[in-house]
Amino acid sequence: MRTRPLGQQISHLLRAQGVEVVFGVPGVHNQELYRGLAEAGLRHVLTRHEQGAGFMADGYARATGRPGVAFVITGPGLTNILTPMGQALSDSVPMLVISSCLDPGDAGAGKGKLHEMKDQEGAAATVADWSRTAADVEGAYRLIGQAFREFRAGRRGPKHVQIPVGLLAAPAPPWPEETPAEGRLLPDPQNVLAAAALLGRARRPLVILGGGAAQAAAEIRRLLPRLGAAAFTTYAGRGTVDPAYPLWLGAMLARPGSREVIASADVVLVIGSRLSEVDLWREELGHTGRMIRVDTDADAPVDRARSSYTIRADARAFCAALEEALGDRQAPPGWTAVECAALRARWRAEIDAERPGILPVCEVLRQALPADTVIYSDMTQFAYAAKEVWDLPAPGLWHHPFGFGTLGYALPAAIGGKVGLPERPVVAIAGDYGFQYTVQELGTAVELGLPLPILLWDNDRLGEIEASMVGAQIAPTAVRLRNPDFPALARAWGALAEEPRSPAALAEAVGRALAAPGPTLIRMRPGLA
Repeated sequence: MRTRPLGQQISHLLRAQGVEVVFGVPGVHNQELYRGLAEAGLRHVLTRHEQGAGFMADGYARATGRPGVAFVITGPGLTNILTPMGQALSDSVPMLVISSCLDPGDAGAGKGKLHEMKDQEGAAATVADWSRTAADVEGAYRLIGQAFREFRAGRRGPKHVQIPVGLLAAPAPPWPEETPAEGRLLPDPQNVLAAAALLGRARRPLVILGGGAAQAAAEIRRLLPRLGAAAFTTYAGRGTVDPAYPLWLGAMLARPGSREVIASADVVLVIGSRLSEVDLWREELGHTGRMIRVDTDADAPVDRARSSYTIRADARAFCAALEEALGDRQAPPGWTAVECAALRARWRAEIDAERPGILPVCEVLRQALPADTVIYSDMTQFAYAAKEVWDLPAPGLWHHPFGFGTLGYALPAAIGGKVGLPERPVVAIAGDYGFQYTVQELGTAVELGLPLPILLWDNDRLGEIEASMVGAQIAPTAVRLRNPDFPALARAWGALAEEPRSPAALAEAVGRALAAPGPTLIRMRPGLA
């Protein structure tokens, strides 16, 4: 190791932290970050927009479990990536954004400098776990190291490190060596015993599993039959429960009838979920019995849930400890498979009636795709219906912009996912309106030669907003749009395109797209199935 420009050293530091891929856009203010990429063995993916870089880093992180890293320039480069950062913050996705910033004497001074902002650090702080400026070389190393330590310890949200333009070019000694330490938040044994005692007396226990429970899927699948518990997941928690589990209630917490079901439970165990607005779409969960809430985030809101016990712990560690503490407990007969199956069937019928024509297409796609397909969906009616009824065999197979609810997520996030998992089938599902937010990233997918099916639900409108306006007795306004010829647009970038007219043709198109040498746009219209 030797003295090199700081920007060059940062590439080597990232490689030492296990980073393999960086997404970004180079510019005159951050070009020093690019000096060491090839030398350090880092792959760089050039995106068409910084928003695409952020969503790709998000998709990569969700697919691999490793932090996604993005490089952006001062000013507009950073503001363009704020939306993906907000999405990563709401969904607890590990992302490191490294940007340049103006030198201390110029930042916020009103000198009319290129890319000048009043408070760049503060702007990023609104959508990041934290946003900080490196004052010197040691500070840059310290902040980047802190980000990765926090990722390993379970603080998974986005971090932003900005480095002055002049400092990036300054000579820098090697960074101080440190031994990476894995961090797991272990539960207090007394809390586990209290939870086991409460659950041990329960006659009708209910478990609700969020995205934070995904790493504990194996433990949860052993635990549920021992508890005799019925189980819901949030949308983010899908795949944690085996769909064949007889007391499985699905990802249907937002169904109006779920409130009464939850109220019938005498103990509710919530693992890895904030039970936020986008999980419930109502003010309260509806439970009347005792609640145990397990989460690594001590600041997650609990007032909506009125928890009896709040246990701060890693989900996997808690479930293993609870399994041991339960001893030889025999499952109570409070729930029946017939009851749970009837509830799911009733709710599925409701969804089919609310969004007609979507569920049959979902079934065609579910059968056409390999079981281990990783799916990225956008804010679109098709995904809203699918994420309630499309059962998953394992967690981490469906990614959606849940909390922040950004449009344009699916395509770039799926590109990031495919970069991270090149041997796995990856699919994007988007609506006709949201797709146009990031459609330019088709060029990135073509450039990378990614076999990526892009399932486009095209109904020529903002369908969900139109329905909401009608429901609110507002004359539908600004919800119809003039779309481009999507297949022709895809072909203009060098992508493939198909317009299947039947369920069988859709299944065949998906099969071809998975084996294609590049991305394939598959345009789906209402009435397809």
